[in-house]
Amino acid sequence: MVFAALKIKVMPESPEEDLKKIENSISEIVESLSAKMHAVEIEDVAFGLRALIITLAWPETQDLDLIEEKVAQVSGVNSVQVIDFRRTIG
Repeated sequence: MVFAALKIKVMPESPEEDLKKIENSISEIVESLSAKMHAVEIEDVAFGLRALIITLAWPETQDLDLIEEKVAQVSGVNSVQVIDFRRTIG
């Protein structure tokens, strides 16, 4: 299976949301879709709001809308956006 490097930005509904809980829920979704989480960063947005920036090894043949749709359904998530997609070599 060929993988691509995929980076998504996950915005919580409010600054009070538990980012670790959201991350764990996303991790379960990623595994169920035959992908792998590579890195998770927290980015300060504004007024105490922080976003998760998640880098994945994503099966190149899978539709990107699939990850956006599944992650958007996680409790506490306001929006999901693919911010980078790159083919990997090797």
